[in-house]
Amino acid sequence: MKVRLPQGNGGAGNMQQLMKQAQQMQEDMANLQAELETREYEVSAGGGAVTVKINGKKEITGLEIDPEIVDPDDIETMSDIIIAGVNQAIRTVSDTEKAEMDKITGQMPGLGGGLGGGFGF
Repeated sequence: MKVRLPQGNGGAGNMQQLMKQAQQMQEDMANLQAELETREYEVSAGGGAVTVKINGKKEITGLEIDPEIVDPDDIETMSDIIIAGVNQAIRTVSDTEKAEMDKITGQMPGLGGGLGGGFGF
């Protein structure tokens, strides 16, 4: 069995192309991250009893509570619905980030998926 070795600069050219693609992907990911941070989401819980507004930085920007669920004798239920709404809002932002990053990375192992590599998450 014979092995064919690249001649001349063939291997280095491929490496340069790969580095260029990686740099472009990194730029695309940084641009997408900046764009995702400007997005705003609105999520409801408890059949619409609580609506949470959250931005792409996972900061709560608004909270609407239906007066019908405000019962001074049952604060626990209202608290549970608010917590469910906030948690769902955070999941919505995280799931959107992952889906958008996966489009760039092509679901390559170790990239995207929660922005673990250098985006502070």
